[in-house]
Amino acid sequence: MGKNKRLRPVGIPMPPTVFLAALALLGSSLAVAAKPENQRLLSFVNDIQPILTKTGCNAGACHAKAITGQRGFRLSVLGFEPEEDYEAIVKQGRGRRVMPQAPESSLLITKAAALVPHTGGKKVQVGSAEYKTLVNWIAQGMPYRPEGDPDLKRIEVQPARQQLKPQTQLDLQVTAHYSDGSKRDITGLSLFESNDRAMAEVSEQGRVKALDLPGSVAVMVRYGGQAAVSNLSIAMDHAVTSVPAQRNFIDQWVFANLKRIGIPPSPICDDSSFLRRVHLDLAGRIPSVEEVDAFLKDKATDKRDRVIETLLASPECADYFANKWTALLKNKRDDPADITANFAFHAWMRDNLLANTPYDQIVRQILGSTGTIATNPPVAWYKRVKEATTQLEDVAQLFLGVRMQCAQCHHHPFERWSQGDYYHLAAFFSQIGRKPTTVAGEDLIFHKRGIAQTEHRKTRVMLRPAGLGQTPQEIAPDDDPRLALVDWMSSKDNPFFAKSLVNRYWKHFFRRGLIEPEDDIRDTNPPTNPELLEALAKHFTESGYDLRALLRVLVQSHAYQLSSQPNEFNVADTQAYSHYYPRRLTAEVLLDSIDQVAGTQSDFADLPPGTRAVSLPDNSYNRASPFLKVFGRPDNTSVCECERVQSASLAQSLHLMNAPDIKAKLASNSGRAEQLTKAKTAAPQSLRQLYYAAYGRPPDAQEVRIAETYLAKPREDNQGKPLDSQRATRMGYEDLIWALINTKEFLYNH
Repeated sequence: MGKNKRLRPVGIPMPPTVFLAALALLGSSLAVAAKPENQRLLSFVNDIQPILTKTGCNAGACHAKAITGQRGFRLSVLGFEPEEDYEAIVKQGRGRRVMPQAPESSLLITKAAALVPHTGGKKVQVGSAEYKTLVNWIAQGMPYRPEGDPDLKRIEVQPARQQLKPQTQLDLQVTAHYSDGSKRDITGLSLFESNDRAMAEVSEQGRVKALDLPGSVAVMVRYGGQAAVSNLSIAMDHAVTSVPAQRNFIDQWVFANLKRIGIPPSPICDDSSFLRRVHLDLAGRIPSVEEVDAFLKDKATDKRDRVIETLLASPECADYFANKWTALLKNKRDDPADITANFAFHAWMRDNLLANTPYDQIVRQILGSTGTIATNPPVAWYKRVKEATTQLEDVAQLFLGVRMQCAQCHHHPFERWSQGDYYHLAAFFSQIGRKPTTVAGEDLIFHKRGIAQTEHRKTRVMLRPAGLGQTPQEIAPDDDPRLALVDWMSSKDNPFFAKSLVNRYWKHFFRRGLIEPEDDIRDTNPPTNPELLEALAKHFTESGYDLRALLRVLVQSHAYQLSSQPNEFNVADTQAYSHYYPRRLTAEVLLDSIDQVAGTQSDFADLPPGTRAVSLPDNSYNRASPFLKVFGRPDNTSVCECERVQSASLAQSLHLMNAPDIKAKLASNSGRAEQLTKAKTAAPQSLRQLYYAAYGRPPDAQEVRIAETYLAKPREDNQGKPLDSQRATRMGYEDLIWALINTKEFLYNH
């Protein structure tokens, strides 16, 4: 024997792990040597990982479950960490998952094919293309990346855009493009997902079936960490020959889309509907009786525009949108000592909105704030949001419409953002300094001199600040990196900042965002009307981020002023804006509206009498007001508008019907029922006032007849004795007001 040959003494057993490893190496060598000349050497990255993703093995519900994985076997989410997955499959578990000497007996194969008990069930069929690929890869010695193995650069789905008729089918084809210029059909290995399964279904093989609902639907395709989207339109077989006149570019794109998908819009709404709608959407209140009467009598053709301008400049508009923004910016009171900071921040936001401060400047003042709350109220945001990771996540979701939470631990499953992108963004907040002040619980916020950088959680590498998709910035130690962040955010070519805001405001007025959810902007969640979103973002940017100009163009459009009554062709539409989509009044607006109809007011601690619910500065009033709590006023704990509950509930119905606070408003000695009783005006005039107050319209003949009959009805007290006419009339008016505020016409903006 040669010098380098070493024999183990006979009778001394070889350790099992050494034996298995040696056997695996021997099998690998034999398998590779036996590989036919025309057989391509397989790659774990380009051939095996896509199978694991396609079969769901590396999904969050299976072996990519956080921390533990499944049954002691853990993979990265959707295969974004191939080196770790290769290690787990080939080397962990004493190499028991792969057997090159007997590939088909490998645990990876027998589990996937359910030849042995497998909690996840059968993932591949014996003899299928996926099965053969797995077997051949193991037989080849489980190569990670053979020499010359190209990188996946992008995937392409065809058709990228297509129009379908209901109940028709379409086969998608997916192609992978590699760094060496080669292409590969990966349709069978791709993951497909429809973003609206009520409109279109997609099979595992990429066959799309259009259903009966018209509109836009996207099919997301994932493969090898890349994603592509096929944008499909489901068009009705109906030619749209007539649409309302165009007031601005919004109408141009909305009506063009309706023509394309064959959905005729509803007509323009009547004056009463418009007046009530625009007051609720701009000022957070219903119009007064006097405002309704004056508007309906006005015959001028520009009266709608004049009402819009009055509302835009009103303090009520500033109050309403300050309520929206301070909730999203977490103006929350956890301690009685928070009251000063909360009031100051709310007042600051309200004053900026009333002065029409440009949106980018508002954001700059918040993110770049220094000092104390007493001298600089936007510092209050840093009182609530203290950690750099929370700061970046809130900023990304609220001001960019990008949800970065997933990327803290792993690559974003639906987007291109990695852990590196996450910590590059966090580095903008790495130089925030805090010093205690004499006020309990409040700090002095300042910029610490030094290099802005943050440690990557996994690699431990220090990362410089970088905007999403941007190269890292070199920021001087004396410069505040937060201001550099705002500079990038507010630049005209930023792909997120303007779109996020206009999409959020579009949803405020149209109930549904062009991208839904409104704070989830990504390539794999495309807008239903991309041309409109681009036009809105361009208008907003070119206006200098003028919020009031954005509100104006939205409510002046005929798309906003369409009737809420659908026609026979657009009744099923939920995303093309062929008619106005009614929506429930928010908790604060509903409470204020009830007060306005009942002629009463709600009292709130530490605030002047008559303060509206939409003007409340923080969440603490929810605890003191059962009404606000029942009707879903948010607790200001999240930057997601989903925290506000807009769905109906039994508790809400019961509260409106018989809650003590509602009864007290109706029976108030200074309320509307008492005023109408004392006025002793004819019933038709009183009823007109009631309907103006509640609905912004006069009652029709049938409503007058029913109400007059009810008012004239004799009434008795609890002992069965007849009531005098004045008391009976007042009770009649109380009942009528109660009936009006319990109708859908009152509870909804329509």
